[in-house]
Amino acid sequence: MQDPSPPKAKPEVPGTAVRIPKAPALIPGSAPATVRLNKRMAELGLCSRREADDWIARGWVRVNGAPAVMGQPVAADARIEVARQAEQQQRQQVTILINKPVGYVSGQAEDGHEPAVVLVQPQNRWRECNSRMRWGFEQLRGLAPAGRLDIDSIGLLVLTQDGRVARQLIGEDSEIEKEYLVRVSYGAETINVQAAFPREKLALLCHGLSLDGQALLPAQVEWQNPEQLRFVLREGKKRQIRRMCEQVGLFVTGLKRVRIGRVNLGHLPIGQWRYLAPHERF
Repeated sequence: MQDPSPPKAKPEVPGTAVRIPKAPALIPGSAPATVRLNKRMAELGLCSRREADDWIARGWVRVNGAPAVMGQPVAADARIEVARQAEQQQRQQVTILINKPVGYVSGQAEDGHEPAVVLVQPQNRWRECNSRMRWGFEQLRGLAPAGRLDIDSIGLLVLTQDGRVARQLIGEDSEIEKEYLVRVSYGAETINVQAAFPREKLALLCHGLSLDGQALLPAQVEWQNPEQLRFVLREGKKRQIRRMCEQVGLFVTGLKRVRIGRVNLGHLPIGQWRYLAPHERF
C-alpha cells in the first residue's frame, strides 16, 4: 500500500533525481534485496564506487530524500539524488586518447620504463584536436589508464579521470570490443605468412584456446594482408594476443591497437594525444 502522506520537502542541496529501473517482483513475504550504495550508483552509471564514496562523504548524495551515509545498503527501487556540485565536478573530468609508443608502460613506472601519462603535456597535444578543453595540470590528477597496452605495443590507450568511462572499458561486465593489427611471422616465413599458416590454426585463434587455465572468449581473427592479422577481442588478459599467437606457432613482430568500442585511433600520431570529444562514445 502506498503512503498517503504528502510528499517530502525538496532536499536542501539541489540535485538531480535518478530514474530507477523497475525493480523485479518479490516473492511474497521476502525482504527486498539490497546492495551497498556505492555499488548501486556504479551500476546505474552515475560514477565509480570510489567517486560515489567521495560524494557521499561530501554530503552530495541523498537516498529517498535523506542524506546518504557511507556503506549504506539500498534497495533496487531506492530514489538516489545527486547534488549539482557532483555533476559540475564530473563535467570537469577529462578523458584523453594517446597513441602510445613502444617503450612506455600503461600504468605505474616499472623496470626503469616511464608511464604513458608523462606524454600528456601541452607540447604533445595533437594540433588537429578540435576540443575546446583547455589544458591544465589539474587534469593529470587521478588520470589513469582504462586498460593496458604492452610496453612493446603501440596504439590507442585511454587515460581518464572519469570512473564511468573506466567502468565501461574495464569493468567486470564490460563487453567493449578492442581491435588490433598484428604483424606476424611463421617459422622462417616473414613475407607470405598467410599462405604458409594452416587454416585450422587460424580457426583456433578465433575460438578454442585457453590462457591461465581459462577458456578464452570467441574472437574475430582474419588476415588483413599476407603479413598481418586483424584481431577483435572482448577481453584483455595480460599479453593475450602474443600468448595466443605463441600457442599456434606465430611470432608477433608488431602490434597496434586501432579501436576501442566506437572510438578509432585514426590519424593520431605516435606519442601525441587528444581529448575525447563530447560527441564520442565508446
